[in-house]
Amino acid sequence: MTPVTIALEDAVSEFGRHLRAERDVSPHTLRAYLGDLADLCAYAADTGVTEPAELDVSLLRAWLARQHALGRSRATLARRTAAVRAFTHHLHRSGLLEDDPGLLLGTPKRQRDLPGVLTQDDAARLLDTMDVQGPLGLRDLAVLEVLYGTGVRVSELCGLDIDDLDTGRGTVRVLGKGGRERTVPIGEPAARAVQDWLRAGRPDLTTENSGPALFLGARGGRLHPTSARRIVHARISEVGGVPDLSPHGLRHSAATHLLEGGADLRSVQEILGHASLQTTQIYTHVSAERLKQVHGQAHPRGTRSE
Repeated sequence: MTPVTIALEDAVSEFGRHLRAERDVSPHTLRAYLGDLADLCAYAADTGVTEPAELDVSLLRAWLARQHALGRSRATLARRTAAVRAFTHHLHRSGLLEDDPGLLLGTPKRQRDLPGVLTQDDAARLLDTMDVQGPLGLRDLAVLEVLYGTGVRVSELCGLDIDDLDTGRGTVRVLGKGGRERTVPIGEPAARAVQDWLRAGRPDLTTENSGPALFLGARGGRLHPTSARRIVHARISEVGGVPDLSPHGLRHSAATHLLEGGADLRSVQEILGHASLQTTQIYTHVSAERLKQVHGQAHPRGTRSE
């Protein structure tokens, strides 16, 4: 394997600084993009490329074709294409590329699978029958109620502070992807569960390291997303007949049930914090699929013969 030149390494490092300072991407996206570009530069070095100015569309397409041959998923290919296009655009704006070859790349369509969701009855059984003894029980109920009641991401949930909750208005202030802040309605059951946790659970776990965090781990620090995922899986496993879901599954369930209840797509987009309405539209497919199932079971001519 040919070593990557300092010129290419410096170009990727500068692009990383640009992403952090000017585009405010999430740490996850930053790591993914820089990993993708490190792979691209290693491939470029093996073909004899030593300078950013030598990156052309033929090399980029050859690299992406190699990713496809290696069996990368469509989601990974789409992300790697996006990383390359952002990189070459930055190089072009910085004067290191005369033309932007990324503009000539097609974007692989991502496979959008229908997400697993709870039925409304399953959600009610999960939340209404949970064992809430002790401070951890109160916390776990509040965590699941907020995830399902607001549709927030697990990272957003763990980032909440106490003063983000406005019980008077029935809302919670959420800091989402890209530093975008939004206000999300929180239903009475979720608000009540959080109030019970703050009154009778959180004080028992609070330490000098707790700070303003709304949700705490067993040792008193801010609840970590990994711990929140563990809580969701454990609590769902206690309810017989309910499919195992992650926190993201509760978010899917919230969106689906909003649409089934008559919410319009734009409102659901605002609640979920999606930058694009296209992202929210997957839930219309979920609802349509469930309607087809109901129709097939209930309509006298709805079931197709095998």
